[in-house]
Amino acid sequence: MPHGSGNTKIVSDWLVRFAEDRGLEHYQDQLNNVIIIKEAAPGYESAQPVILQGHMDMVCEKTPDCPKDMAAEGLDLAVEGDTILARGTTLGGDDGVAVAMMLAVLDDEHMAHPRVECVFTVDEEVGMEGAEGLDVTPLKGRRLLNLDSEDEGVFTVSCAGGNLTTCTVPVERAPFDGAYLTLRVSGLLGGHSGAEIHKGRANANMILGRALYAAAKAAELRVVSVNGGLKDNAIPVLSTAVIAAADSAAVEAVCAKLDADLRSEYCVTDPGIRLTVTAEGEGLPMDKPSTDKVVTMLTCYPNGVEAMSADIEGLTQTSLNLGILVTRDEAVEASFCVRSSVESQKHMLVDRLTQLTTLLGGTVSVSGDYPGWQYRQESPLRDLLTEVFTEQYGRAPVVEAIHAGVECGLFCGKLPGLDCVSVGPDMEAIHTFRERLHIASTARLWAMVVETLRRMK
Repeated sequence: MPHGSGNTKIVSDWLVRFAEDRGLEHYQDQLNNVIIIKEAAPGYESAQPVILQGHMDMVCEKTPDCPKDMAAEGLDLAVEGDTILARGTTLGGDDGVAVAMMLAVLDDEHMAHPRVECVFTVDEEVGMEGAEGLDVTPLKGRRLLNLDSEDEGVFTVSCAGGNLTTCTVPVERAPFDGAYLTLRVSGLLGGHSGAEIHKGRANANMILGRALYAAAKAAELRVVSVNGGLKDNAIPVLSTAVIAAADSAAVEAVCAKLDADLRSEYCVTDPGIRLTVTAEGEGLPMDKPSTDKVVTMLTCYPNGVEAMSADIEGLTQTSLNLGILVTRDEAVEASFCVRSSVESQKHMLVDRLTQLTTLLGGTVSVSGDYPGWQYRQESPLRDLLTEVFTEQYGRAPVVEAIHAGVECGLFCGKLPGLDCVSVGPDMEAIHTFRERLHIASTARLWAMVVETLRRMK
């Protein structure tokens, strides 16, 4: 079943039928969030309830040559060695693995457990809108196991807050006598804009800005369009610009030089990076003031890591990612995923984007704002999970804060006193078509979850 963000109705309805078939208490709201409740197993009637939680939506990315319509078609799954993947597309292990585990708990008639409240949220990947709008009235639990992490043996206990900031700059168009060219930035690795923003990987939209600035210095030109990226929380791997240039040879020469520079700069982080120029394109160009504004946007907007934590070594504190760049007839839109574990720095980045956009004659909108998740000094749930993990693995887990966002912060705001921990199996390259889920790791996580539930008397 397709289940990209904003396209979860089919899965949501299927979850309702799953609950109905088993006679389980369930709730479905207008956003398509689903809560399914399984009462305590015999002997656990007096135990405190536990919430299991994950999201049903996935990031839909695919290879440039993949013909699949991810809004209408399911995934082409395959197993290679110890991993499962989807051919040509993202796998959606983030967070399909949570959905699968919760369903397995609900379906097992012999498992030992307290009252289990399984929460399946929607649209986590586009601003946690499902969790934000969820009515938590049916939930009695005050301990929550979130199944939305990607590193086995790592317990996440705190995360950054964030939002989606969209900058819209108006443009005007006028004829221009020049040759049409298409500048294309490709071959990048991309990745998660929270978990992998610190790795120094190139952002295709920002690289496109460098190319346009270099081309504009070499020849008189007008921008027709700039487009790149599909998700605000994925580092874009492909971006293109169509331009009309008075001297196409000069543009080709300067872009060839920049292509060589980029291969040298990103030889470690993005060895496949390429900047190419082809003699193609069409459309009415923007006028010179509008062209200048677009080039300024893509060269002067902040992007990437802005601050590292002074308290936790190696933790990214504040960042932003220009994930989606879209050209419309009368405007160019740049959408940023803004993140920070310091609320004031999150607001500071929005202010910076607003100031520059305003000077360019544009407007800014902020949506999907969610709070950070504060570290809890005393956590009985964390202690129990640590006990089980240490016994099963023969070593202690890693307990850490992360820069990526998870829904625990929103649940903590809705359920005062909530004790949260986020866990997950090993996954690689989430939010990209190279995504893989490790099977043995998933089995070990499942064993830990089952044993943890058994000990919750």
